[in-house]
This record gives sequence, C-alpha cells and structure tokens, in this order.
Amino acid sequence: MNQKIKDFLNNAKTWKEEYELLHSIISDCGLVEDFKWMHPCYTYNKANVVLIHGFKEYCAIAFFKGALLSDSKGVLIQQTENVQSGRQIRFKSLKEIEKNESIIKAYIFEAIEIEKAGLKVELKKRDDIVACEELLNKFKEDEKFKKAFHTLTPGRQKAYHLFFNDAAQSKTRVTRIEKYLQRIMNGKGLTDCTCGLSKRMPNCDGSHKQLLNK
Repeated sequence: MNQKIKDFLNNAKTWKEEYELLHSIISDCGLVEDFKWMHPCYTYNKANVVLIHGFKEYCAIAFFKGALLSDSKGVLIQQTENVQSGRQIRFKSLKEIEKNESIIKAYIFEAIEIEKAGLKVELKKRDDIVACEELLNKFKEDEKFKKAFHTLTPGRQKAYHLFFNDAAQSKTRVTRIEKYLQRIMNGKGLTDCTCGLSKRMPNCDGSHKQLLNK
C-alpha cells in the first residue's frame, strides 16, 4: 500500500471504516495507487480515474470523467452545475458501501475502459458559467455589493465565479465570498494588486510582502 494512503487511513478521524473498505474495493480493480490533493487517488496509465474523499454528511468516490459514465444505476451525483467532468457516488454508512460493492466495481471498470479508449469530456465554454446560490443570496442581501460585482469586467467576474463555484461545500463558498467582498467593492479582481507596489499592474506580483518587513 502507498505509505501516504496508509497514513491517511490510519489517521482518519471520520469515515475510517468506510475509507478502508472503499480502498479495498478499488484496489481490486487494477489501478495504481497515488496520493493527490491530500486524498487517495487511483490512476490508469498516469491518468486520474477515481478519488476517495469525505465531507461532514457523507464520504464518496469521485470519478474524474464521471460525465462519460453510462450511470445505469442512477447513482452518480454532480456536485454543482458548474462541475462539468467529475461525478460522485456518495455513501453515508459502511453497510451502504457493502451493499453497492458490485456497482462500485462496475463503474470503476467502465471508467478504466473510458481511459483505454482515450475519451475526453467535451467541456462547455466558460461563458456558460452561472453564479452559485450563495453568491445570488449575497446579491439579495446587499444591493451595493451586487452592483459592484456587475461593474467588474467580464473576465474578473468569471474568475470570481470559478473560484466560488470550485468550493465543494456551501460553507466554504460563503466564506470565500465574505473574504473577497471588500476587494470586489473596491473594484478589484481575484488576482489584482491591492497595495499598489506591483510592477505587473494590475496583476499582483507579491510586492505587498515588502510591507510585512517594515
């Protein structure tokens, strides 16, 4: 077993038994073990196929090209409408994993065949990205913030949408919005300089770090 995966399983404070069983099931499918994004990841010919991860309400296996799976059992979940390629199978108990072991393996084998065939997910244009529910709620709460956001250039708006939508949990999306609220109110993009020291204006080059040394 990959040592980092071993440490992950041994040190898990939640979903420990579920993680161990999922690892055992996936290990029977001929994939190569790796550890990426702080979670067990399994690859075929160096291509990411499936990842084990967990949240407060559930643990899951995530298929990197899940959108291409036939999903004959209707178990795949799209985390948000802006996640184009990945899909999850979620579990809330050890018994649920045990009950669905054959389905899990069937989906993994199908995912491997997708990699063998060299299939790729046809991604939509990023112009189709929409605001997450948490951002829409903030717009309703704060009209000035809404106006400031829509005053940003389309590119800056898109960068924020991608950043907010990328968070898997609603709580994280809310935290990100609150953290960058004042930056948006000031008309700044996600990577814009806020200290005025950058030599790559308007982008930040890290020059603000000089202020910490004074």
